[in-house]
Amino acid sequence: MAVPKFPNLFAVPELKEKLLFTLLCLAVYRAGAHIATPGVNVQVLADFIRNQGAGTFFGMYDMFVGGGLSRATVLALGIMPYISASIMFQLGGAVFPYIEKLQKEEEGRKKITQWTRYATVVLSVFQAYGFAIFAEQQGAVGSPGYGFRAVTMITLTSGAIFVMWLGERITEHGVGNGMSLMIFFSIMEGFLPGTALTLQFLGTGVITVQRLIILLIVMLAVIAGVIAITVAARRIPIQIPRKVMGRGRIREGQKTFVPIRINSAGVMPIIFAQAIIVVPGTIATFSNVPSLRAISEVFQPGTTVYYVSYGLLIMFFTYFYTSIIFNPLDIAENLKKQGGFIPGVKPGGATADYIDQVLTRVTLTGAVFLTLIALLPFFIFDAFNVPFGFGGTALLIVVGVALDTWIQVQQHLHLRHYDDFMKQGRVKFRGRRGRYM
Repeated sequence: MAVPKFPNLFAVPELKEKLLFTLLCLAVYRAGAHIATPGVNVQVLADFIRNQGAGTFFGMYDMFVGGGLSRATVLALGIMPYISASIMFQLGGAVFPYIEKLQKEEEGRKKITQWTRYATVVLSVFQAYGFAIFAEQQGAVGSPGYGFRAVTMITLTSGAIFVMWLGERITEHGVGNGMSLMIFFSIMEGFLPGTALTLQFLGTGVITVQRLIILLIVMLAVIAGVIAITVAARRIPIQIPRKVMGRGRIREGQKTFVPIRINSAGVMPIIFAQAIIVVPGTIATFSNVPSLRAISEVFQPGTTVYYVSYGLLIMFFTYFYTSIIFNPLDIAENLKKQGGFIPGVKPGGATADYIDQVLTRVTLTGAVFLTLIALLPFFIFDAFNVPFGFGGTALLIVVGVALDTWIQVQQHLHLRHYDDFMKQGRVKFRGRRGRYM
């Protein structure tokens, strides 16, 4: 697929409106991420995140919300409650037949979307209360108590609802996935301080020039790997036979293909896995139970349990998310309706089974590759003492979201070019009697 020139992006009025709307929403989101929550000493909280939270789930959560946690902003919860609620119902489809049935129907999907919103509100209330307790424990609250907790719960829950609404508007009226783009811009905000800290390490001798060069090579390798697994696809050949249509028109036989991307799920497995992996540590932090404290230590970044669990979650969500967006039964049914078939495979159920087998093998390759790309920078960056906000997960998400969004922009441009081509004149068919229809 040819890469369009940047001036063409604003040459298409519809795409221009979508891009400007997306940028406006993201600007509002990032502006809201700098409004402080009432009653919190931001400096005390920021010092804790910087000194003790770096490299832990606090640092990871702060990265996903663009520093909103360390700044104690009204959008400190970010998009994470919505992600958690989405995971709950998507996993529910694999466990409960009723939810699975709803996921396959248009009205059912609307109902699940509504349930997801309600669940987001409930999760936001609990997380906001946890944030209030956490801030009080760190001595960052001037007047602790039920009054502060109530105000914090109302403020942060309202912020999470606003972020959810804004993300849905971007997905519906803008370009790209609103949830992914919000995380993208949140991470990008931390890249500049991360780069400055890396240069500071270079100046003080913590990182040598040779190590910095190795880091740059690793980053380029990660970028190349993400691009490779995003655009690479297995093509299943499709044969559409010649067909005589009405009024003597003949549709010639065609040879085409069904592309199955190696990583159909994009970066969503990374985002989902990261949202899950921080849960044990988060729960344990707000508890005085020794066993839960031990769990918190086990699931900290840098431990074997953390890396193994993170890798397994990525592989699981790669398969799970792919099964949601790619249904072999639907493809087989559509091919059968069009008279198409896979050479050497019977139409119908056999075609669905064949596509499912290919999808399973291809997804395994993508899942393993995605897991390796996600874990490798952890070891390299930790060994070279690179700031956590500039780590492998952040780089992987940024590259993946940028690439997915750019592909959607290309699709808009190609669709516009196709529409312009069709408007240039009517498509004409020559009948058996030599007349044009």
